[in-house]
Amino acid sequence: MEAPGSRADRFLNAQVSVLHFHERVLEEARDDSHPLLERVKFLAISHANLDEFFEVHVSGLRNQREGTLIGTAGLLPDGRTPSEALTMVERVVRPILEAQDECWVHLRRLLSDNGIHVLETEALTPEQRTYTRDYFEREVFPVLTPLAVDPGHPFPHISHLSLNLAVVLDHPEAGERFARLKIPQNLPRLVQLPPVNQDPESPEPTVHPPVSFVWLETLIAEHLDLLFPGVPVRASYAFRVTRDADQAIQEHDSIDLLASVQESLRERAWGVVVRVEAEHEMPVSLRTRLLEELEASDAITDARSAPLGRRDLMALASVDRPDLKYPPFVPRIPPSLAPGEDIFAAIKRRDILLHHPFDSFAPVVQFIEAAAADPDVLAIKQTLYRVGKNSPIVQALVRARQNDKQVAVLVELKARGDEENNIEWAQTLESEGVHVAYGLMGLKTHCKTTLVVRREPDGLRRYVHLATGNYNATTARMYTDIGYFTCRPEIGADMTDLFNTLTGYSRKDQYRALLVSPRSWRRRLVELIDREMSWQARGEPGRIVIKVNGLTDPRIIDLLYRASNAGVSIDLLVRGMCCLRPGVKGLSENIRVTSVLGRFLEHSRVFYFRNGGNEETFLGSADLMPRNLDRRIEVVFPVLDEGWRSYLRDHVLRLYLRDTARARALKPDGTYARLSPKRKGELSVDAQQALLAAARSGA
Repeated sequence: MEAPGSRADRFLNAQVSVLHFHERVLEEARDDSHPLLERVKFLAISHANLDEFFEVHVSGLRNQREGTLIGTAGLLPDGRTPSEALTMVERVVRPILEAQDECWVHLRRLLSDNGIHVLETEALTPEQRTYTRDYFEREVFPVLTPLAVDPGHPFPHISHLSLNLAVVLDHPEAGERFARLKIPQNLPRLVQLPPVNQDPESPEPTVHPPVSFVWLETLIAEHLDLLFPGVPVRASYAFRVTRDADQAIQEHDSIDLLASVQESLRERAWGVVVRVEAEHEMPVSLRTRLLEELEASDAITDARSAPLGRRDLMALASVDRPDLKYPPFVPRIPPSLAPGEDIFAAIKRRDILLHHPFDSFAPVVQFIEAAAADPDVLAIKQTLYRVGKNSPIVQALVRARQNDKQVAVLVELKARGDEENNIEWAQTLESEGVHVAYGLMGLKTHCKTTLVVRREPDGLRRYVHLATGNYNATTARMYTDIGYFTCRPEIGADMTDLFNTLTGYSRKDQYRALLVSPRSWRRRLVELIDREMSWQARGEPGRIVIKVNGLTDPRIIDLLYRASNAGVSIDLLVRGMCCLRPGVKGLSENIRVTSVLGRFLEHSRVFYFRNGGNEETFLGSADLMPRNLDRRIEVVFPVLDEGWRSYLRDHVLRLYLRDTARARALKPDGTYARLSPKRKGELSVDAQQALLAAARSGA
């Protein structure tokens, strides 16, 4: 049942909502309460985010526009056509791009004030100039391949997100000529220069010696005379291309999924150009020629301040300046899971919840490693979505197989951005004799699950780890996620059924405890929201608190509107994309939406329902988006331990709802406003810092 009002009245545009999230990330880069190098990281993240926005969201809108028939079927959930959405996106994104440029100018000045210099060639000392020329000749020149563009040399392919120089030459015989030079991606983008000798007149050596860098493309542009001897170089301009990465992978019974994914990766390199970035100084005539050669007349073009591709600023995070970074912290390890303790005995005593990164990810790795080595363990089954490089999890699975355990792993090959890495891991596991599945036809496997079957004196026991985040030890230090260990029989039995579905032909719609998309999670979520309306109608306060990364599903949003109109109090902690309009009289006046951004990326999904005082809390891998509810294998699970339910209510949900340091409230028009303490003199609450403090104190 739809809520009253037009689509535009009920739903915010999804793509604009994504842009507002990227805008909030950029605000963190401009926030001087963060250490300087952390602000630089936020700026790098904002650039990487916008790259993804163009390659996925803008591409998606273009693909919808090209393939959409006239009529309501071609409308987006907010009632706009794809063409209207593209126009709106271009209008909203322009100020963000300008703000990124301004932010870099400001941060670069602050970096210089703190002894970290990112230099242009005119600022180099004679010694630095000598070094850069030697570095160019020794490390860079042999790698470069200048490509002429003329009737005998066709315009070269420009790969996705590659940085290039358009070089304009004065050929002695042919006149003006054009060449393209790709900046190598396998060399450091920021070239560190040797330290400048300390001034002998300086009274004391500095605590932190200054460090200097030069952009690789700047260094190359300075030495183009060595690449084009005998041909005067008139000018060079950097440019960058973003291509469509929103291509669907062909899936049907006659196609091998691995081969299909590999073919899709090859095709992605030739995707349609959706954005062309060029330096401000590039003449319009040259920019026009580029667009013609790229067949990109329909692409969004950005004339930007150098440098382009500032996602590579992330390299500055490695500068040894702890005074300009967050103070380090050591994640907490519960005593029952300390190294040397019997992890199976600990889980047998009580369910265990780990709140990462405040709690260490090490026990999760320890769980797999212990299972691999334990002679009583018979089988290990796991789903892998994003595992990263040099994964200790995968290494433990290999050891388990070498120890003659039955090991079955579902590796999701279609994890965007991780396809090549996952293909490599899948082939590694298969070569070791692990049973590897690639997923179900037409569905992406996004759940994070592990099942360990162990022989014990009283029979076989199933130990389970379920999580909101990936089995990735690197991101576990940067994302907030929740993992849950249990050996409850009903959950263990459900996990056996789930893996039979994932690896075989089994099909199950109803589980004992688990809620699994696309079969049962949407249906149960509707029941849970309806139940709160029933409690409200009976005089018991209805209460819903949900923490997710995205909320875009129109049917769930309409149901939340109905619950609001029924009087149910609803708080939504939505980090990123949100299409619900909160606080609209007669529609959503009982709904509040908050987004929290801080040191760690919020990634956990928590679902709380008051249920007349008999509270129920669920954790899981699913956001409230159509893809999670209908097109992915997701697992949402109940937290059956009362103590952990209380922890999630009081130390996660309520704490985040009190945040006035990093939280922003969504307004009905889709913009966000920073929250602040309600009373004068009241201290701000920073949820992540409070959790860090609790972890440090062992609380």
